[in-house]
Amino acid sequence: MKTFKIVALAIAIVTIVQTAKSQELKGNITISGAFALYPITVKWAEEFKKIHPNVKIDIQAGGAGKGITDVLSKVTDIGLVSRELNSAEYKKGAYAVAVTKDAVIPVISASSPYKKALYEKGVRKETFNNIFITGKYKTWNALGLKSDAPIHVYTRSDAAGAAETWASYFGKKQEDLLGVAVFGDPGLAQAVKRDPIGIGFNNIVYIYDMKTNKATNGVVPVPIDLNNNGKLDPDENFYGDIDQLIAAIISGKYPSPPARDLYFVTSGKPNNPIVKAFIKYILTNGQQFVNEAGYIKFSKEKLSKELEKVK
Repeated sequence: MKTFKIVALAIAIVTIVQTAKSQELKGNITISGAFALYPITVKWAEEFKKIHPNVKIDIQAGGAGKGITDVLSKVTDIGLVSRELNSAEYKKGAYAVAVTKDAVIPVISASSPYKKALYEKGVRKETFNNIFITGKYKTWNALGLKSDAPIHVYTRSDAAGAAETWASYFGKKQEDLLGVAVFGDPGLAQAVKRDPIGIGFNNIVYIYDMKTNKATNGVVPVPIDLNNNGKLDPDENFYGDIDQLIAAIISGKYPSPPARDLYFVTSGKPNNPIVKAFIKYILTNGQQFVNEAGYIKFSKEKLSKELEKVK
């Protein structure tokens, strides 16, 4: 009788192990798109593969435009999109799940001779509009600075969520932005970094160093004069480190846009079990990595709402 019980137990254990193996995730996920989402998506993939080592995840950054094009043409499983989707994209079958939040920030070079003055005055929204949209302001003295130097404006050459979001701050589209067009967030940051009289815009993670939480990547934020009083008040100066900026975005002090949700987009509601499992992981256990990576964590209510989309 004792021998029978041992044999039965052994059979049960083998059955459980075989069942677990048969349920183990195995396969590939292909992802492309927004530079804004690339760093955190790489982190999520690394952590997900620790749990599911037989899943291979290929991620390529190339801009939100590439992300939406690739996924709708079914070249990839997931498109990374760092802007709101439009009606035409939804009609083509785009299915968006918000996974985190960040913001687009205007930037100048850390070596800019105007940095001190700009942090005393701030820059009004209308001034940014006259730099990036109308082109009315062509020299730095138009901002009340004692300099006839031209303003070198930089924008994105690729179809970019950052550019679309920055333009939407002024009620415009990416194609309305003026400036020298540069590919990608890293490229734009480098262009502004090298140009003391330049101005551009970047996602948070390309401005701040994640180890120090400071803007030590060669570009610094241009503070927005939110109340248009011609000076940067203490409650408007939240750019000292990434924690202050994130708190301002969460509280709504930093405007939205250019703060925005970031999306994983699939072609139709996802039914691939590996893709579904990855998105579910991101909206649950994966959220523990969001803040430390320089992004904004959603509320429990928002996460629950997004999880419903992949059930």
